[in-house]
Amino acid sequence: MTSVVLVTGAATGIGNLTARALAAAGHTVYASMRDIHGRNSGRAEELLELGRSQGQDIRVVELDVQSDASADAAVATVLDEAGRLDTVVHNAGHLYVGYVEAFTPEDIHRLLDINAVGIQRVNRAALPHMRSRRSGTLVYVGSTTSVVVPPFLGPYVASKFAADALAQVTAYEVGQFGIETTIVMPGPFTQGTEHFPNAGRAGDGERTRAYAELDPMVARNEQATEGLFPPGADAHPRAVAEEITRVLALPHGTRPFRTVVDFSQAGVEEVNEVLRRAQEDFVTRLGFGELLRIKETGPEPGPAAPASRPADARTG
Repeated sequence: MTSVVLVTGAATGIGNLTARALAAAGHTVYASMRDIHGRNSGRAEELLELGRSQGQDIRVVELDVQSDASADAAVATVLDEAGRLDTVVHNAGHLYVGYVEAFTPEDIHRLLDINAVGIQRVNRAALPHMRSRRSGTLVYVGSTTSVVVPPFLGPYVASKFAADALAQVTAYEVGQFGIETTIVMPGPFTQGTEHFPNAGRAGDGERTRAYAELDPMVARNEQATEGLFPPGADAHPRAVAEEITRVLALPHGTRPFRTVVDFSQAGVEEVNEVLRRAQEDFVTRLGFGELLRIKETGPEPGPAAPASRPADARTG
């Protein structure tokens, strides 16, 4: 079934790969990024040329998740051009690497603004339309770090915890308007993204130097991560794009609430299952068990306008 999909953070990495995969599957894809006429103009044109050469409906839209006005304008563009918005893939994010004490409050505020509050901005722009149609899907690119909590990524892990919590509680509420949620949890990747090369560092150099005896651990972090992958594993983020494409191909009402794409064998699926049971039991005992089910009130997405082509039960 084809959808009109908005992908945030589509300039590079998982977002870019997801935009490409969804367009190849026949969806109408709005690949969003910042500064499409400036520093990302080449990346934007590459996606547009891909669409032209492959006969795919892939478009580019300006979206800075740190701006309410930008989020509103991006969603308005999608609605003006395509007539509807079926799916938002929340992918935009940034990474910080360093010692927690060395990150200033301003550093952490900025990362939370990008990785968590940015999701809220885009949801507030998109959800009025989805609620009015009583149909839609929110896909969040989360992280296994919110389960395994690796060292030297403190502000990033905190921001992914916050984003995951927002996604979960939002899901209870929007599900009553026929809107599905899937949280995709990628494990670590050491290739195929600019996540680590472009990672931010702590703003307080003096506090960073105070932890110098731990620097060798930080230096070998990437090598240590690669050591977690089984021999011969192709630990590439294209697997996340493929999983998002698979999930969106499932019939409405049957998409998983969580799915894990992890080559590090961290056991996140087992933790998720324990968490699911505890949450469902708690919410049911509160008397709000209906919030655990998607209310089937809206229509299945129809053809997009113009020129669109084709793109497990909820488990906790």
